[in-house]
Amino acid sequence: MGTAVKARTLGKTGLSVSELGFGAFKIGRNHGIKYSKPYDLPDDYSVSRLLDGLLDLGITFFDTAPAYGLSEERIGRAIWHRREEFVLSTKVGETFENGRSTYDFSREAIVGSVQRSMNRLRTDTLDLVFLHSPGGDLRILNDTDAVQTLVDLRRGGLIRAIGLSGKTVEGARQSLEWADVLMVEYHSEDLSHAEVMGEAAAADVGVIVKKGLASGKLPAATALRFVLGNSHVASVVVGGLNLEHFRENIAAIAD
Repeated sequence: MGTAVKARTLGKTGLSVSELGFGAFKIGRNHGIKYSKPYDLPDDYSVSRLLDGLLDLGITFFDTAPAYGLSEERIGRAIWHRREEFVLSTKVGETFENGRSTYDFSREAIVGSVQRSMNRLRTDTLDLVFLHSPGGDLRILNDTDAVQTLVDLRRGGLIRAIGLSGKTVEGARQSLEWADVLMVEYHSEDLSHAEVMGEAAAADVGVIVKKGLASGKLPAATALRFVLGNSHVASVVVGGLNLEHFRENIAAIAD
């Protein structure tokens, strides 16, 4: 038996998530990337083995997005039959087609995006949907219909929880007025969100950390222990295609 992954409560959502989550970018997209090294997309069999293996290891938080290429449909195909075993987050606002990202935070675009995500993921409820901000968080929050649209979708029961995956402290702080969860970058070389993470915890808003390894620049074991040493963090999302690396990460963060 391997080391079990601990679970943490995700703010006021009622959801419990594994403290190590899976970021599903690399199973769906390998161009227009920010990673330092190129990689091949895995085939469907490899994706199924990876996702089943992650669930078997106790990783129960999966984060994807329409901007992650084939990611949503691959998750839907591979593990739809295990849907009750994991918490699933996706995003709205960004799409990636023909090698480029486009952004649309209108009500029509967000409603359509949620419906397409549900179809691809083969689920009738999305646990968590983030606004996928490329920057300019305050403009998205204040000058578009995005927030009210997500609030309405949550009220209608299609989404259990909503939040912002943003770039700025100001955007994160303003989102405490409506969000159930924040997704923020946080690691030893970027502590800019540390204060607002504490404010989120005080407001019972869950915190998910992205780029906890500084996009691969920091040693995984040390970086993960640092992030999860912050009691305000519910889960840190890590990408990758190697199941053994996830086993090593789990061992590294075990007591």
